[in-house]
Amino acid sequence: MSGPPSKNTVLLWLDEPGDYLRAAQEAGLASSVELLTTPLKSDPPDALLARADALLAWRPPARLAARAPRLRWIQSLTGGCEQWLGPDVPPQATLTCARGTHRVQMSEHILAGLFLCAKDLASIVLDQAERRWRRRINPTLAGATLGILGLGAIGAEVARLTSSLGMRVIGTKREPTPLPGVARVHPPAETARVLAESDYVLLLLPSTADTRGIVDKTALAAMKPSAFLLNFGRGDLVVDADLVAAVRERRIAGAVLDVFAAEPLPTEHGFWTTPGIVVLPHIGGLHPQRDTLVAALWRDNLARFVAGRPLTQVVDRARGY
Repeated sequence: MSGPPSKNTVLLWLDEPGDYLRAAQEAGLASSVELLTTPLKSDPPDALLARADALLAWRPPARLAARAPRLRWIQSLTGGCEQWLGPDVPPQATLTCARGTHRVQMSEHILAGLFLCAKDLASIVLDQAERRWRRRINPTLAGATLGILGLGAIGAEVARLTSSLGMRVIGTKREPTPLPGVARVHPPAETARVLAESDYVLLLLPSTADTRGIVDKTALAAMKPSAFLLNFGRGDLVVDADLVAAVRERRIAGAVLDVFAAEPLPTEHGFWTTPGIVVLPHIGGLHPQRDTLVAALWRDNLARFVAGRPLTQVVDRARGY
């Protein structure tokens, strides 16, 4: 007589798994799977990876494909998944990401970036340090055009918020279907048109072979001299030297950057010392309850995994997101 089917083993590779363990417990799933945890400070032991049917992690462990032959599901703790697309990640494992969990906090940080540009807030704060009383007549966001490259979940939320402020919103999307609050949705092939019309250009694209280096000297030349660039997508979307030159030579008005090709941003990097460029330390997706938000998504996928149902927020490996 055969015994009951063995439980799926789920490995959580992170330092503070409490929110995820509680989510599984509260959903009645803790008894349906074997939940194992291991800290992020060291690579997961071979013995744990060899048993894992599912993995929750920030990044892939070394030689994951060879060490985790049973792996059928990977839940990334981030929305961007370029780190999971290499040859060491098992091709048979379904890859899901934390897409959508940054929608509120990211949108608020982007709004802050827009106000930072329009109202010259960085200079006003510096004036206080010098006890300098210098009044300004600042433009309004109302009536300005925001161009969003990458109208996904966050882009759609930013469009909703900024259109309510009176901004005209345009942008690009792989499938250019109409979106609420967006005056015109263009295919990626019409990116130059969006750049030319926008007073503020917001990057929310993933890092793929098609998007890396998309904002180079040619793209910057297509922008208005009065326009600002905001990057909350991925650092490698921008050719750094081209952006520094464009801002220093006043070919665009400035930039607010929250993501960088190398993080932390090296102290010698030109972004730090270029007037008109504001460096944010990759805070866009941070939230006091971030793990609670991601744990809710993971809990739903865990229930689906146990039941053999399709997972949500699946990454298309060919597209890269």
